[in-house]
Amino acid sequence: MAPVPLGIRFLTSFTREQCYRTFTFVLTFLLYAAYHLSRKPISIVKSALHMNCALANEIELYSYKEHLIQAKLLGKPFSNGTWCNWEPFDKSNYKQLLGALDYSFLCAYAVGMYASGIIGERLSIRLYLTFGMLSSGLFTALFGMGYFYNIHDLRYYIFIQVANGLVQTTGWPSVVTCIGNWFGKGRRGLIMGIWNSHTSVGNILGSLIAGRWVSSCWGLSFLVPGIIVATMGLVCFLFLIEHPHDVKCALTRARKPSKCTNRWDALKHRCHDEQSKYDAFMASEEKDPERECFLKESDVGVLAKSNGLMTSHVVTVNSDRGNRPAAISFLGALRIPGVVEFSLCLLFAKLVSYTFLFWLPMYLANKEHIDAKKAGDLSTLFDVGGIIGGILAGVISDWTRKRATTCGAMLLLAAPMLYTFSAVGDMGLKTIIVMLIVCGALVNGPYALITTAVSADLGTHKSLTGNSKALSTVTAIIDGTGSIGAALGPLLAGLISPTGWNNVFYMLMVADGCALLLLFRLILKELHILAPKTNEIEMKEH
Repeated sequence: MAPVPLGIRFLTSFTREQCYRTFTFVLTFLLYAAYHLSRKPISIVKSALHMNCALANEIELYSYKEHLIQAKLLGKPFSNGTWCNWEPFDKSNYKQLLGALDYSFLCAYAVGMYASGIIGERLSIRLYLTFGMLSSGLFTALFGMGYFYNIHDLRYYIFIQVANGLVQTTGWPSVVTCIGNWFGKGRRGLIMGIWNSHTSVGNILGSLIAGRWVSSCWGLSFLVPGIIVATMGLVCFLFLIEHPHDVKCALTRARKPSKCTNRWDALKHRCHDEQSKYDAFMASEEKDPERECFLKESDVGVLAKSNGLMTSHVVTVNSDRGNRPAAISFLGALRIPGVVEFSLCLLFAKLVSYTFLFWLPMYLANKEHIDAKKAGDLSTLFDVGGIIGGILAGVISDWTRKRATTCGAMLLLAAPMLYTFSAVGDMGLKTIIVMLIVCGALVNGPYALITTAVSADLGTHKSLTGNSKALSTVTAIIDGTGSIGAALGPLLAGLISPTGWNNVFYMLMVADGCALLLLFRLILKELHILAPKTNEIEMKEH
């Protein structure tokens, strides 16, 4: 008989539950990457909505000719020097108008996020996500249709951005809840650090897709991402598994053996041996809390025997989801220790991150005199740094068991790097690449850690006394508060940038310092400099 190939042996070594968990990890990764893919085009297209093309060295000749052909075919007016400008963004206050697009989306996103978490706790995650992705695909495509139908009414674009911001709030609480259902606290920082790279992957793909048509037919920069998001919504409807219990994954625990009797020495010795094996079994379970959610019911007896336990000492927790605890209230979620501090910290951290997300391509185009497509491609390096920073923050926080301290250290290093980035004038290409990656890692590292591992930790906090229905609400509160900063950042950048890009960077450094100050109490507590209160209020079941 021929030996089984190594690849097949590797695949068959995974249990059914591990396959489900890996599939859910990959699927939720792709789903939220699609959300971010649809958000990125606006930052790439900005530099094309208002661009003086009189200078021949600022555009490629081929794009110029192609634009003239399309303008003639579509009946769009153009004139020498400013044919690239798209009404109503051809005014002198175009930066404020472009900032209003960002603000409309992000303000609606921030407001809608608070309600989204509460709604998401009470509806099917799969159906909620499907609705959100189909709607988001529709509104993203409608923004691009403004190009093809020659729409120049600012109110149309504002309405599309507001509607898209509202429906996109369905994404984050849903995917975090889903991934939290499948993964326990062990190695959560590393796992979610890797998983959270979907944000940067989505931004990179969105930049590349939008950049493909930004200089020729920017309507396709929105239409194609809209189709992708809607398609992923159908994939979500067909394949997403919300909870391990949905595929008969039973939570198993070992029951503590009965008290030993000293009636006979033999029985006493046997009970003592059983007790030791039970303690060893429970210790191993605590070290790897993820595995207990993925035991098949048929494996319970095998696991018991392998640990020297009698089958009668292993019980299966009821997997019936019909008698779930009531979802936590909004005020109840705010009372969880650490939620307020991390939420406010994320407000300022996300302000910095989203300012880069929406304005970095235009900054590179204006400051470094780079054409729109190249500026969009270079801006993806900031997201590459975000992937590195998110994973690094997760690894460090798992190793040190200090989430707040890890965030604080990265925020402390981010401020001088932002100053250096703004102070160095006429940077060469190599310097730009290095600075973008380093700044991306330090800016997005804390943001990624707070929105994933920290949110999941707080959503399953011990003060909830076993109520696991808080994860979506806590996640929505933290990310919703952060989204207020995400709305303010691009708006402030649009108002401040006419006075000079250096002033924008000063604003970002101040926000970075505020984020660090808000974590100061938690950092002192983690470093045991500030003793925890002995009379900390215990949460009641909701």
